[in-house]
Amino acid sequence: MEGPDQFPVDECLPNLIALLESANTAVLTAAPGAGKTTRVPPALLAATWCSGRILVLEPRRIAARASARFVAGQFAQEPGGMVGYRVRMENVTSPATRIEYVTEGVFTRMITADPELAGISAVIFDEYHERSLDADFGLA
Repeated sequence: MEGPDQFPVDECLPNLIALLESANTAVLTAAPGAGKTTRVPPALLAATWCSGRILVLEPRRIAARASARFVAGQFAQEPGGMVGYRVRMENVTSPATRIEYVTEGVFTRMITADPELAGISAVIFDEYHERSLDADFGLA
């Protein structure tokens, strides 16, 4: 049973990190509220291969902002420190940002400007079932 600080996805995080060490790609499915959006990105920071930023793609601006605020709060910080977000006309990041929640449109502009995504260790497509042209372009 999960405690107040535990989420269902927590028990699979060690296996996910181990898989990503060798496979480079994984698909994680879990029920809503399992912790995919808020628990996976911080867990990946501990991986040996993760020296750059982790991008988490969100389909909507409100989701990017809310997720960044929640995860930053888990580190007793405000967005713009270790955890930040970037949406249309609003960039709340800093050189210290390691986890960045972005909208799919922002990601499209990022990948167009830098196809190799220099400095990015992982890209997480959150809510991918809400398919869009930008998300499909990013995945390609």
